[in-house]
Amino acid sequence: MYRNSEIVDFFRDCIWLKTGHMNALAITIVHPAYESLKRMGRFLHFIAGLLILFNAVHQLQQPSLNHLYFWCQLFIGIDIFIVVFTNRNLVQELPRMNTVFRFIECIIFLGAAAILLSERNFIMGCVLISVSAAYAYLLFCEQKISTAEMVKFNHIGITISGIPQSEFFSWSRINDIDIHYDSISIQTSENKKLYFPLRQNLQFEELDQIHEFCRHYLKT
Repeated sequence: MYRNSEIVDFFRDCIWLKTGHMNALAITIVHPAYESLKRMGRFLHFIAGLLILFNAVHQLQQPSLNHLYFWCQLFIGIDIFIVVFTNRNLVQELPRMNTVFRFIECIIFLGAAAILLSERNFIMGCVLISVSAAYAYLLFCEQKISTAEMVKFNHIGITISGIPQSEFFSWSRINDIDIHYDSISIQTSENKKLYFPLRQNLQFEELDQIHEFCRHYLKT
């Protein structure tokens, strides 16, 4: 008769033989949504700077000028333009400064909306509230850019970095994976095809490990 410890060791050895060479793996990709957000970040700062300076000029024309609010907008608008023209990719080069300026832009737009609403200018007030909300959402999305976009493989499925959140696909939802040294293509059961260039070429061991995942879970 086999002892309990021998049975446990037998099943442990079986599990190791089956999955021991397929540890979790993450590969860096070039995600189109991430790249678009990186390219748009500088332009959106420029638009925010224009709107803030425009609102400062508008405040200057009012009979009851709020001097503190006017000078704050003027200096912040000028600072945004300086940062935009001295940094090509603010999101990646200076992520903390980008976060600070994006947050300030949200507050400025919200403050301008409050002033317009108090003046019973409801249409422009609501527009600026929408702009503030859009920039707040942009701020949330930009926080993900600080982390590398990846496709992660494990024994449950794969996780693909995304905006505003990553997407998980169980192996049952995947029909096919076409992997090369410099790109990956994923065909889902919903007839959705996802293609990503890789940030850097795969090593032979990484490529072989992904093929092992496909052979085991996709039977390809």
